[in-house]
Amino acid sequence: MLGMKDGLMRDFAMDAGDKSARDRRLDGLLAELRRVEPYQLRGEISACQGARLICHGLHRHLSIGDLCTVERPARGGGREGRDADAGGHLLAEVMALTDKGAVLMPFEELDGVGLGATVRLSSDGAVVRPGPGWLGRVVDPLGRPLDRGPPIEDGPVDYPVQTRALAAHLRRGLGERLDLGVRALNLFAPCRQGQRLGIFAGTGVGKTTLLSMLAQHSGADALVLGLIGERGRELHDFLNSGLGPAARERSVIVVATSDMPAMQRRRAAQTTMAVAEALRDQGLTVLCLIDSVTRYAMALREIYLAAGEPPTSKGYPPRVFAELPRLLERAGPGACKGSITGLFTVLVEGDDLNDPIADAVRGILDGHVVLDRRIAEQGRFPAIDVLKSLSRTAPGCYAPEERPLVEEARQLLRVYEDVAELIQLGAYKPGTDPLTDRAIEMRPKLEALLKQDEGEQSRISEDFARLTELLQVTPD
Repeated sequence: MLGMKDGLMRDFAMDAGDKSARDRRLDGLLAELRRVEPYQLRGEISACQGARLICHGLHRHLSIGDLCTVERPARGGGREGRDADAGGHLLAEVMALTDKGAVLMPFEELDGVGLGATVRLSSDGAVVRPGPGWLGRVVDPLGRPLDRGPPIEDGPVDYPVQTRALAAHLRRGLGERLDLGVRALNLFAPCRQGQRLGIFAGTGVGKTTLLSMLAQHSGADALVLGLIGERGRELHDFLNSGLGPAARERSVIVVATSDMPAMQRRRAAQTTMAVAEALRDQGLTVLCLIDSVTRYAMALREIYLAAGEPPTSKGYPPRVFAELPRLLERAGPGACKGSITGLFTVLVEGDDLNDPIADAVRGILDGHVVLDRRIAEQGRFPAIDVLKSLSRTAPGCYAPEERPLVEEARQLLRVYEDVAELIQLGAYKPGTDPLTDRAIEMRPKLEALLKQDEGEQSRISEDFARLTELLQVTPD
């Protein structure tokens, strides 16, 4: 190659007086240089241990969070609904570094990877480019379409999947009250644009139904839904009946079902936030729903335990609790326009609201909504426990004439709750306490107010009008 280059340069000098010949020689030189393989650093797989790979020979040039490609023989004949691996490589991320090699966690199954497989640094997958063409689409954690639609038209700006939240001092304050379309929330756990609320629920308490209501009835400009670790059957039902065509058109749905590797489930939450950030920067009011943070934390636990971190609280490594605020803090107002209102579901194990993940998330967010199994068993949906739910921005949401209504309704619910056992045992005698008598009288009316069918749309003004009529209080 060097001899050919020297010859071309001599010919170039001889033809200095002939411009056309000189141009031809230069074009030939450039063509030869383009065929030279660029310099690349390469390593190889020295061990496959469970769900992790050990890369040797490249680890001194890697950093935590770098992406690599690992070569493997191409696999054909994919089952229906699964693409064959035609690229002959899989994507992996550097999770730990040791003097003996780098620990890589793959985004796909390790089928076909063997000892000595070549590892290369890669920049693919580090960013997504969301744009208006993403609305109405269902994508996987890497931004590839899952709805069998046409190719997605990317936006002009790169958004890193893993990034820090916008600096706190650069953010605007919270915006106006956001109509969530759910009466119990509008009245007792109001939400402002840019706020972050947690929805805490056990299994089978109506969490998915509540998310469907929020997606269909909220007043946000755009929706971004991250379905993490969900059952595949629920995805089909949610898209075709729970979401509805109108909400679907203004939504971007990021999906990683429960059978996907932990890295995909982790990536799904990060991609969801990146898409929401892109829409926020376009000046939109974005409602970001992630279901669920618990399954995201479980994916982190699987990843970091495999990377060698020690387990601590309930088997969760310390890094899990560092990743949670890094993800959740990305929701909020923008620097000059737009906002991300985050509603994050937390699947509490054994209905224990004090389990490590629930406790950590509750301390990060701006409020929490609790779904109670006892209320669901009584047949009232959404099964929101008003007394256990709290919005930290409520004082800035209520108008002067609305606050007394909410306080009175809460007081009546609390009084009834305090004497519920006495009433059930027949130990309470009517007329003993006027406030308790009123609470007993108003209990069925308040329960009827809080009950809402999935297809029923609610609006804030109508909700307070009904509450006013129920309490027979005329606003000042």
